[in-house]
Amino acid sequence: MKHILITGSTDGIGKLLALRLAKEGHYVAIHGRSETKLAATLKNIKEQSNNENILGFLADFSDLNAVKKMVMEVAEKMPKIDVLVNNAGILTTNSKTANTDIRFIVNYFAPYVLTNGLLPNLKTSEAPRIVNLSSAAQSTINVQGLEGKTGLGANEAYAQSKLALTMWSFYLAEQEPSITVVAVNPGSLLNTKMANEAYGQHWSPAEKGVNILYDLSITDLAQTGRYFDNDKGSYAPAHADANNQEKIRQLIRLTNEVLGNPFS
Repeated sequence: MKHILITGSTDGIGKLLALRLAKEGHYVAIHGRSETKLAATLKNIKEQSNNENILGFLADFSDLNAVKKMVMEVAEKMPKIDVLVNNAGILTTNSKTANTDIRFIVNYFAPYVLTNGLLPNLKTSEAPRIVNLSSAAQSTINVQGLEGKTGLGANEAYAQSKLALTMWSFYLAEQEPSITVVAVNPGSLLNTKMANEAYGQHWSPAEKGVNILYDLSITDLAQTGRYFDNDKGSYAPAHADANNQEKIRQLIRLTNEVLGNPFS
């Protein structure tokens, strides 16, 4: 039995992954930003899996103070974390945040803060693993956009946030050799709420994404410091910037400046 935390798991592939793992008898923690939806999902997964070892954590990832609060709650209730799946993400939204684009906050800063805060809990596992959900959409980071000094379009901010997550994944894999860290594009335009809201269509069933997340979380498929492209069904090169050590160092330095956090 593994102790697994999946963010953004009241919908889509996160929810389906949580259910599959719960049915196998794992200790699964889910996360959502709606109290009502989180309670309903908890009840649903417990009933369908006949597994009472399901926890729920509430946090709006566009609010980094809420993320920090969640870190404290998770650290207390899950002294050991075997697998952390950073699945929560956002593309289209009506929400506004001050300065920094909400996609940078939810897709990159939030998992950065959460993961760094939970490293001690991950290190109590014999074989800890972090699975970061990237995307086929990756584009060079606009430093002023990251700092909140200039506005970006939704798709551009999304692609930049996913590249930032991938670059940080590779950095974290080097910094924490005892933890397997893998970035994954679970598949383009899967049949999920995010794709359907953004594009009104999908190319592949959600199960395609669930299957790869399951394999990277549980099986020996996961290889640290690498990018799995599920559109290709194999490991593949990420965006060139993800292998540029100078750009990675700049990203981490900027991230810590923006967050005012001493993670380094």
